[in-house]
Amino acid sequence: MARPEQNGLARLEAGLDSLAGARAAPRRRLRQQLLPPLVAIAVVLLGWQGLYLAGVEPDWVLPGPTEVWQSLAGAAGQGYVWSSIGNSLSRGALGFLVSVVIGTPLGVVVGRSQPVRTAVGPILSGLQNLPSVAWVPPAVIFFGVTPATIYTVILLGAVPSIANGLVSGLDQVPPLYLKVGRNLGAKGLSSVVHVLLPAALPGYVAGLKQGWAFAWRSLMAAEIIATSASLGHGLGQLLKQAQDTNDMALAFGTIALVLVVGIGVNQLVFAPVERHVLRSHGLAFKRP
Repeated sequence: MARPEQNGLARLEAGLDSLAGARAAPRRRLRQQLLPPLVAIAVVLLGWQGLYLAGVEPDWVLPGPTEVWQSLAGAAGQGYVWSSIGNSLSRGALGFLVSVVIGTPLGVVVGRSQPVRTAVGPILSGLQNLPSVAWVPPAVIFFGVTPATIYTVILLGAVPSIANGLVSGLDQVPPLYLKVGRNLGAKGLSSVVHVLLPAALPGYVAGLKQGWAFAWRSLMAAEIIATSASLGHGLGQLLKQAQDTNDMALAFGTIALVLVVGIGVNQLVFAPVERHVLRSHGLAFKRP
């Protein structure tokens, strides 16, 4: 029979092992999240460098990664890069937030009213499928080359995605939830706030995630076409500048920045929120 001090020692060792495992878990998760994309980026860069060294195209058509980096560094030295990222991010964030304010009640109305869905639902789907760049010329004609043009294009790109995401989430709410909520006194707006929206969160968050993607794409289209000194520099204007100066290295570098910023916002903001919502609704398993 084990002595009490032996049992205590065993429990202490087990506790230390558990503590060590808990400390190692975040590092392991970090490796699991960072290693695959880093490997993929390394493979792309190696393939790109191989094509450059093979001379598949002239340098001015297909610059190498080093040339692209040097071009970006030169633009950063002139103050273009950070101001462009800041301007585009602020425009994208503001346009997205306004889209959420408009798209959320619109999604609730379309999702809960059959006549409104019949009338407006196909229009929302059509707007979502319409390329954002198609809105830029009429917006320029109507508003001129002003911030209103850029925000209009963002709204027309993001609002339908957010509204449709919420409609999809509402369609997946079991009718039993509404009956239980009604029995507990949740009716009208109270039912929407306390029953429908929490239950529809997975679809709503997916719509928000897609809405940000559409907002970012719409912003780039608007910035590339609606260029003006009064608007200041954005990533789209920087890409347009690369085209005007026939600077392929700067063009590739700017595209890389657009990708990095878009992916960064998705991974740092929307991905954690989506994981939390899915876990809270029992739709995802926690990783060990």
